[in-house]
Amino acid sequence: MANMTLLTDLYQLTMVGGYFLLGKTKEKANFDYFFRKIPEEGGFCVAAGLEQLIDYIQNIHFDPEDIDYLKSLELFPPEVLDYFRELRFTGDLYAVPEGTLVFPQEPIVRVTAPLPEAQLIETALLNILNFQTLIATKAARICIAAGDDPVVEFGVRRAHGPDGGLSAARASFIGGARATSNLMAGRTFGIPVRGTLAHSWVESFSSELESFQAYGKIYPKNCLLLVDTYDTLRSGIPNALEVGKELRKRKQGDLAGIRLDSGDLTFLSREARKMLDEAGFERARILGSSDLDEWLIESIKKQGAEIDIWGVGTRLVTSYSCPALGGVYKLSAIFEDGYMRPKLKVSDDPEKTTNPGIKKVVRFYDERKFMRGDVIVLQEETFPEEGPVKAFHPLLSHISKTYPSHFKREEILIPIIKAGKLVYRRPSLPEIQGHTLQNLKYLRPEHKRLQNPHIYHVSLGEKLFQQKQELLKASV
Repeated sequence: MANMTLLTDLYQLTMVGGYFLLGKTKEKANFDYFFRKIPEEGGFCVAAGLEQLIDYIQNIHFDPEDIDYLKSLELFPPEVLDYFRELRFTGDLYAVPEGTLVFPQEPIVRVTAPLPEAQLIETALLNILNFQTLIATKAARICIAAGDDPVVEFGVRRAHGPDGGLSAARASFIGGARATSNLMAGRTFGIPVRGTLAHSWVESFSSELESFQAYGKIYPKNCLLLVDTYDTLRSGIPNALEVGKELRKRKQGDLAGIRLDSGDLTFLSREARKMLDEAGFERARILGSSDLDEWLIESIKKQGAEIDIWGVGTRLVTSYSCPALGGVYKLSAIFEDGYMRPKLKVSDDPEKTTNPGIKKVVRFYDERKFMRGDVIVLQEETFPEEGPVKAFHPLLSHISKTYPSHFKREEILIPIIKAGKLVYRRPSLPEIQGHTLQNLKYLRPEHKRLQNPHIYHVSLGEKLFQQKQELLKASV
């Protein structure tokens, strides 16, 4: 991976330099990465981007050219530039594995490190995790709407730059997409690639039939034809059927399917299915595309469309209806007077008041393995082996809930980097996708609704709740 240490905001380095000059390079701090709201008022998010975050952290260093650039800013004293030259990440990083379902206010990543090091990684961490989590979540929603139908990511041409296209393809696969049109993503991440032809191929021939015949001769094993260049029902599908019959006659291949990229997808797909079946091409599949998202797919399927595969581009890779995840990275503890002192940010907006201390997240599962809620607790906090667990609303002190003793418990934050060294086995991308699908299987249906999903409860443990209340009172 290329050195991305300068993928940061200037104020991060002014703070890091200031910490050095003030003698704070050994002072440990704890930061939490979390988000406050689920995009599009959805029921869940899918954590993604950890692999790239690991690569970034392990490659932190300032090249000589970086130091020359920083020197040219005439902002940093020579001794600060010398400190930058030797700076590496030596701390601890805990995170939820990619593909884990996550919810508002709970730590997704926890960083405990010398203050300058923990501060340095903020911008890149947010850049990597916010985008990939956003797109993986969007992909999961689209795949839920598509049901058992495969979803193919088609969005690189509309993505936010080359890296946006690459990262979006990876995150889409984590969210459940089966393949991508992006060859660089295919090569880089091992994602299956799909694609055949565009309207320009059809228009470059003297007739639509000639264009289909030429494609069928060159690629007889991958003959999925785009049929809406001129007239879908009167020329596109009949010409595709003609080519399919020719392939069968020559015993070279078969008509794999057709793609509909415009018009009334419900009506056209139903008519197309009849025409294909009547001509003996029952196995030919219909791929639908054209500015699709989860809402359109859900609607089209409810209308009885006969679409087998969904090609989703712009609205997936840009998360068109919600272009950003509001993830934040907040200080929650710092070493003072011989121990890690909890800290919190107080705001007039209760949702922006943070949870103090070094924390872990415990997930509860019922007897059917369904996820029933998460409880944020202090790192040293434990629950009794027997008996129920009481948890408190993070904002409203008069609301609490109790988890039965028979519910299974799981800590979802796990060690990734310890003392600067990787201690985590990196899973393959198919393994990560499998983890997403398993998580979604254990999320109750009411949390997966596109409209008015049931709220998944994230609560505070008793000690954390009391500590937060005490710090709030002391801040007045």
